[in-house]
Amino acid sequence: MSIKKLFAHLSPFVKPYRLLVLATLLLTLVGSFTAQVNAWILRYTVDNITQIIEAGKGLDAGIPILIFITIVLLSKELINAFVQFGQKFYGEKLRILVSQDLAQAVIEKILTYKLSFYTNSNNESGKLQTRIDRGIESLTRLVQNFFIDILPLFANSIVALFLMFNANFYVGLVGLCIVPVYFVITQRQASKLSGWRRNLRGYRESKSQGILSIIDSITVIKSFNREQIEAKKQLDLQRSLTENQMQTRRISFLFDGLKTFVEQIGVVLIIILTAYLVLSGKMTIGAIMFHILLFNNVSAPIRQLHRIYDEMNDAMIYSEGFFEILNADEQKERTGNYRSTALKGRFEIQGVDFTYPNGTKALYDINMKIEPNTITALVGLSGAGKSTIINLLDKFYTPDSGRILLDGIDLNEYDTHFLRDNIGLVLQKNHIFNGTIEENIRYGNMNASRDDIIAAAKKAYIHDQIMQMPDQYDAKALLLSGGQQQRIAIARMFIKNPPIIFLDEPTASLDAIATEQIKNSLDAIKKDRTVIIISHSISQIIDADHIYAMKEGHIVEHGTHEDIYRQKGTYKDIFDASARSLNIEKIARTMDET
Repeated sequence: MSIKKLFAHLSPFVKPYRLLVLATLLLTLVGSFTAQVNAWILRYTVDNITQIIEAGKGLDAGIPILIFITIVLLSKELINAFVQFGQKFYGEKLRILVSQDLAQAVIEKILTYKLSFYTNSNNESGKLQTRIDRGIESLTRLVQNFFIDILPLFANSIVALFLMFNANFYVGLVGLCIVPVYFVITQRQASKLSGWRRNLRGYRESKSQGILSIIDSITVIKSFNREQIEAKKQLDLQRSLTENQMQTRRISFLFDGLKTFVEQIGVVLIIILTAYLVLSGKMTIGAIMFHILLFNNVSAPIRQLHRIYDEMNDAMIYSEGFFEILNADEQKERTGNYRSTALKGRFEIQGVDFTYPNGTKALYDINMKIEPNTITALVGLSGAGKSTIINLLDKFYTPDSGRILLDGIDLNEYDTHFLRDNIGLVLQKNHIFNGTIEENIRYGNMNASRDDIIAAAKKAYIHDQIMQMPDQYDAKALLLSGGQQQRIAIARMFIKNPPIIFLDEPTASLDAIATEQIKNSLDAIKKDRTVIIISHSISQIIDADHIYAMKEGHIVEHGTHEDIYRQKGTYKDIFDASARSLNIEKIARTMDET
């Protein structure tokens, strides 16, 4: 990303605070003039004191000069104190406000993106977090530095150059000629470092993702005693990161030395030229110090240029990833405008193929009808494509080909928010937010009352356990066990009370008694609703009105339990294996004996 593009992307976030920008620019203008006072006062002092000494006059003649320079310098310092405070305060305020807007903008944007955006290997959570955090940090630091460092330094430089040219054209020309040489060296440095900086960004993203992966997998790592292996993986990554950083530093130090040499050449030329002009009678002795201090004001931004340019290049590197996330409009979920007055829940899947973003083909020519107010079960081994169908019906993904109708209307024409408001989804592992139990249940209906929440918890058979906790419904939901969290998710679905329900292994993490309790609740809520259930539990699927058996992305059988079982295919194999795993014969004998 070029500097021009960077500022074009950044300007919409700065424009709302144009008054802050104008105030900072005004302070910068004042500060650029006060910065030249020392050089002017030094020349005035040296020249006037030299004249007094040459005239044989003493301290009495010099006191007015001392009073004058004291008043001027103290006034200048007082003005500078206000200017610097204003610049720093306004610059910091601008940084904080822009940081807030950048963070909010990227959050609002990623919430609109398709699931395929998050399942892309380049967008793993650790990488996204690093890209966003580093992007905001570098961009806001650039904004702050621009108004606190860059503008004041370059304003000082321009005013100092003007004064140098005004005092002596040739001395001003020397000061001016150093600047482009310094810029060329700095640009060459940036060019050499760009590839290393981009690699550095990748290493940092991988490091963040690796740390998150270790934290998420710590139980498995410890159970297999694989701490050393995981440590070795991170060490290899850290060594690559360190090598990259060292190479970056080597190049930076080499070019920094070259830039310091060029700057000192400028100082030497100024001294030689001004000394020559003094000896020629064309310049006073005070003018030597005057021009050296002015050149220092010209070279100050040059001395800071490598740091500022480094930060600008960091901003350009990290802004690439940040603005890729912020401007990934092609990843936004597509939505229609259709809203039905009353959804019946009749789904028709016609010739649907689907491939995940990573290239995995999940569904092949799927044809399926799901009647309203019925229970439809999807059965198959892991990877058969069952959950993929639910993802398509909920518009998390879009089919490669074919189409899906809901009540005779293409699913793509439905308003996505309306559709999901009318669908309840319970997964095998549901996410619990960092908040109270009440807040997590209310997530299903933000307008629900406390009584509604308690009623939903009772239906999910979690109310009694909640009441045994010290803080009851105000307790942290993340402190609950896995099975309890699953019941919270089911209570969340009860309180939503949608006409269409998708259940993907809803009782997989529950014990036998809890499973029976939840099954009774689910049986109650299934009435007069369209229900699609995925389950390996015989009790969950045997009562379904229609069953679809899937294998490797294909529908191989469908019908009622009796009909499809008699086909002696995939469904029979799965059903018989489930029955054997439960040891039904021994269970039946035990129950008969009792």
